[in-house]
Amino acid sequence: MLISCSVDKLDCNKMGLLRPRTVYILTAQQHLVYHRQDSKPPLHRNIGGIMSHFHSGKNGAPVPENFRLEEITLAPDLKDGEVLVRTLYLSVDPYMRCRMNEDTGADYLTPWQISKCVDGGGVGVIDSSRCNNFAAGDVVISFNWPWQTHAVMTGSDLQKVDPQLVDGHLSYFLGAVGITGLTALLGIREKGHITKGANHTMVVSGAAGACGSIAGQIGRLDGCVRVVGICGSDQKCKAIVEDLGFSTAINYHLEDVPTKLKESCPDGIDVYFDNVGGAISDAVIAQMNNGSHIILCGQISQYNKDVPYPPPLSEETQKNLQSKNITRERFTVLNYMSKADAALCELSQWIKSGRIKVLETVVNGIENMGDAFCSMMKGGNIGKQIIKISH
Repeated sequence: MLISCSVDKLDCNKMGLLRPRTVYILTAQQHLVYHRQDSKPPLHRNIGGIMSHFHSGKNGAPVPENFRLEEITLAPDLKDGEVLVRTLYLSVDPYMRCRMNEDTGADYLTPWQISKCVDGGGVGVIDSSRCNNFAAGDVVISFNWPWQTHAVMTGSDLQKVDPQLVDGHLSYFLGAVGITGLTALLGIREKGHITKGANHTMVVSGAAGACGSIAGQIGRLDGCVRVVGICGSDQKCKAIVEDLGFSTAINYHLEDVPTKLKESCPDGIDVYFDNVGGAISDAVIAQMNNGSHIILCGQISQYNKDVPYPPPLSEETQKNLQSKNITRERFTVLNYMSKADAALCELSQWIKSGRIKVLETVVNGIENMGDAFCSMMKGGNIGKQIIKISH
């Protein structure tokens, strides 16, 4: 039986959030797919009440009701070059919030379409194939995996992977030994300029998230003598210090970030892995050393606001960057994919040897994709947020 799950989705920034309509259609063959849907199409185009209320972005946070579960029927026969895949794991990530807008802010990101199947990172196994490059039983990944329990995909959209790289932990291909790990490793190597023996101090915001939790460990392995993580709960702070080896952690909800940074970074800050932006980043930048470096990975604190990416900085922060000659360039890992194979091997070896620990928050069932996505956007995950679809 195939089941399809669809998503009710609006441009949360600019069009407001409408009350969704959930539809369940029972069929002989079902398939779970997530789609975007506007339950009342005319309303999201109006200029009045709802639209203007959300235009500022203050109330533009996604909610589980933006998604709906739908059942569809797959074509029984494959065409040449196609494969039938069974989804094992799906990923939800902060960048997906940008895909909920008509303008994603990035040329390489396309917006999710209302009432169309949503996609993202996924890993699965081939059930049947009419593509010469793949056989039944192959484990494959894609950056554009449909949110479905099963899917018919073309071979050109898939990449075969070796489960031995992750010791059988196939969800790691969506995180630590996937695009997330590559972002952490190549971001640090290309933009961090860490020098062993130079007594560098590194600060990571969003330090208990998918990318930040890996980045902090790589900073330590690459030679930083002090790695400080900024998180949103005591549980997260405990995890990154006790489990991941961060030097110390700051709970920005309970502690004064500027004061704690001064205590934790007595020699100033040389490298900043920025996942959040906003006031936290302003506080970090204010204490960075001359000639230091910012790895601009993400700005999750700003994604629900109607601002461009990267978001504009305050005048004071701009002055700090200029007067201290701090480099701050947007980092896009896709520009460095020529280095991906070697980087993935290095990540794999570190994880197998225990030098890098992997944290995951796993939710079961495609029907919980919307909840998992919204929880991740609010910081409800520790490590990579994964949704397990099947065994």
